[in-house]
Amino acid sequence: MEIGSTSLDKPGRNKDHVSVQIMNDDNYLATSIKQKMDIISLSHYVCRVPEELLKENQEMYYPSLVSVGPFHRGRVRGTDDLKWRYFNTLLSRKLPNSESVLDRCISALKHVERKARMFYRDTVELGSEEFVETLLVDGCFIIELFLECSFRSLRRSDDPVFSTDGTLSRLTCDLILLENQLPFMVLDQLFHLVPIPNQCNMSLIELALYFFRKLIPGYNSSIPPKKFGPEIHHLLDLIRLLYLPTSPQTRPTTAQNSMNHAMQLLRLGIKLKKADNEETPLNIKFSNGELKIPPLKIHSCTEILLRNLIAMELISHPKSCSKTVASYVVLMEQLIKTKRDVRLLHDKNILILDGYGREGEILMLFKKLSVGVDKNVNVEEFYYRGVCGEINGFQARKRRVLCEKMRYFYHRTHLGVVGFCLAVGFLVLVFTAVCISVLAYLLHHFH
Repeated sequence: MEIGSTSLDKPGRNKDHVSVQIMNDDNYLATSIKQKMDIISLSHYVCRVPEELLKENQEMYYPSLVSVGPFHRGRVRGTDDLKWRYFNTLLSRKLPNSESVLDRCISALKHVERKARMFYRDTVELGSEEFVETLLVDGCFIIELFLECSFRSLRRSDDPVFSTDGTLSRLTCDLILLENQLPFMVLDQLFHLVPIPNQCNMSLIELALYFFRKLIPGYNSSIPPKKFGPEIHHLLDLIRLLYLPTSPQTRPTTAQNSMNHAMQLLRLGIKLKKADNEETPLNIKFSNGELKIPPLKIHSCTEILLRNLIAMELISHPKSCSKTVASYVVLMEQLIKTKRDVRLLHDKNILILDGYGREGEILMLFKKLSVGVDKNVNVEEFYYRGVCGEINGFQARKRRVLCEKMRYFYHRTHLGVVGFCLAVGFLVLVFTAVCISVLAYLLHHFH
């Protein structure tokens, strides 16, 4: 960019023009700023699950049927054919333009490759072509899976995902694993490039919500996509947004992180009630002696889902991802200490056992989930510290009122007994005196 020109005019000499040229640095500055913005925006990485959570529980964090993304690439053998078949089905819907669609997809993914690599906290060892291929095939597989789940007419009759018992459930569990995620921006870009069937009038978010509908309490197909804001990090993050409380957090007057279990609360005069079905599972409130808890459906994916949501919270920066789900598990473990607690919450329709487990198994579920979690959630991070403070304060007030009543009753009863005894004694003395007087009178006159 030419920023100045100097002319030297002297008698008897030709005019010499000196031009100072400076390279345009605007593009470099814009690129640098954009790179920094990308780094800042990636506050939710796809990370490795901490070793303390993995211990003896790898099956809860590692895929059993289909691997997605670079972390577990090649771990599950025998399912690559399924992914490639779904990939081919999706791109072949627009023959003979499938090659041009493929080229556009590859070009778009190469454009965001650097940002996609940054999305994974651990270094991705794959080369450029392998990495882009992984994003492309896995992303198209997920989109086609969502489409076939929503529209039966798109399925093959011999598709093992929908014709074999338990396969779809296993796939659902695999797609909510923290280490088994693709950046949502990759899915979104591909969704706008690949051929979508004419009968599909749903957005990518709506398709995802329908696929995960059994994991979403109070699922409603009319949930508007705008509910989730402009940026979703990955599919597990999408589900987490549906679990988070929608009402303001109870402000703690006295911050506490513990309370009595369900049967004790009941004995102390606190009513346990099921909140409205529209409430998100973590919207637990206490008011006027009533603890309202939204229903939680217990099914085959519950433990895997909660474990991976907790892992996501524990490894994320506190300012970008609060420990709300971890706090929920700690609170529920405190509520459920005995089988009678499970029975009570089940009778109140707070715990819905969707053909999964008995009372003892549900009891053990929350015990297992809370192992090591409570140590990672201090009082300040505990989301329900205000609720616990209110419950404990209510119990303390109830105890004080009860003590006052007992003291009042005791004093009142004590004085009443004394008065009654005095009155009876007085009457006995009067009656005795009268009897003595009568006897004396009779003896005097008869003698």
